[in-house]
Parts: sequence; structure tokens; C-alpha cells
Amino acid sequence: MKFWAKPYFDLYDHILSANGVPITLKYLSVIESHLQPNLVSWAGAVGPWQLMPYEAQRFGLKNNKYVDERTDFIKSTEVAAKLLKELYAEFGDWLLVVAAYNGGVGRVKQAIEKAKSKSFWDIQYFLPEETRNHVKKYIATHYIFENNGGVTTLTAQEVQQYFNVPAEQRTAITSADSTLCSVEISGRYNAALICKQLQILPAYFNQLNPGFAAQLASGKKYIMYLPKEKKNLFEATKQQILEQSIQQLLLGSPVAY
Repeated sequence: MKFWAKPYFDLYDHILSANGVPITLKYLSVIESHLQPNLVSWAGAVGPWQLMPYEAQRFGLKNNKYVDERTDFIKSTEVAAKLLKELYAEFGDWLLVVAAYNGGVGRVKQAIEKAKSKSFWDIQYFLPEETRNHVKKYIATHYIFENNGGVTTLTAQEVQQYFNVPAEQRTAITSADSTLCSVEISGRYNAALICKQLQILPAYFNQLNPGFAAQLASGKKYIMYLPKEKKNLFEATKQQILEQSIQQLLLGSPVAY
């Protein structure tokens, strides 16, 4: 799937990014449907994002005996992105978003109330087995495709506790809002040089951009996330950064930050 699904993942990246949703949530579609557009679940969910009929209708997708737009990759991803953003506004925690996407908002709220906690790891056994396993499958799939975890595989508390970044930047990491922008790049950019030039903490940059070095090293383009206020500076200095990155690659010495 890492190879044949690339066109679908590229599509997901652009739509999720445009809606302010972390692009790694594309892996939710992997466990929902294995990217099969005509898949129908026992509950009546359809398409690559396994949307229920009432969700399709709520977001304006056609769903009748003649056409079911839940099978359309573009339209269903637009709806999934809006739904994920809506769920994040409700829970403020991406693991709870994945749980609610599978089991429903009501079940997650009930589990939170019973556990007296908002951590997935505390509430999981108050959720249906299918839902708690769904979240774990998402985490595992993220690790398989990215070779590590990320913002969407941590609880909100873990993000705040373990990321060594200022409070204002934590908000950018944990929120699906308009504080971030995406820039498509190619070439052997050095992450440390980007951080140094833009004055971004490396831990923050790495969490926003998992798999950065590996994808660029393979010759592929990469959609890089930056704080919006850093975009103009990057555009103005990107050629300089790239030249320095290539020189650094040839010299083989680490960048001092």
C-alpha cells in the first residue's frame, strides 16, 4: 500500500491540509476501508472513509438509489476532514477523535464520565472493544507508515507534557486550526538548517513533519508544515537553505543549533 496508494495519500494530504487537519489522519482511512471505495460495513457505512448515511446527508453528499457520493475519494475526504475537525473541536484530543469517529460522540462522552478522565488509556475499557481496538490499529498503522508516532498518536496531556516547546507552539501542535501552513518541497533539505534559519525548535519541527528526511532522501516531494508566520522567511531563504543542506550532506558534519 505504501506504493500503490501514493496518489490517494497525496490527495488526502492536500484535502486534510486545506481543512487544517493533520495529514497523518489519512491512515484512518487505511484501517476504515483499506482505501476500498465500494466497501460497505455491516452498519451501512460506505466508502474509503466509511461514512454513515446520516453523515453523508448532513454534509451534503448525494446518497440515493442512483448515486452514493460516499464512494468518491475527493468528496468523501472533504466530508471526513470536516467531520474530524468537528470532533477535535469537541474533544481536543486526536485519540478521542479516532475513537469518536468509530464509536460515536455519545459513547466517548459516556466513557469519559465513567472513567473520570479524558485520556484514551483511562477510558478505553468503558468503550466497545471494536472502538478501543480501532484506536490501537490507527496508532499501529501510523508507526508502520511513518516509522514513528506523532501528534495524532498521543493524548492531549502527553503532547503538553512531553513536547519541550513554548505554550503558544503547543497550541499550534495540538489544534487543527489556521496557525499552520503547508509548503511542498523537494531536494535534500536539512531539517536542522531549516530550524536554525527559521528559529523553530527542532522537537516542534519533527513532530509537525514526521518522515521528513527519509522521504526527501528517496527523491520524493514532501509537504512540509510550518507556522504561518515562518512561510515568507522560508520562501525567501529556501534556495540558500538548500545549498547549505547539500554542502552539509557532502561534508557529513552535524549542524550546530
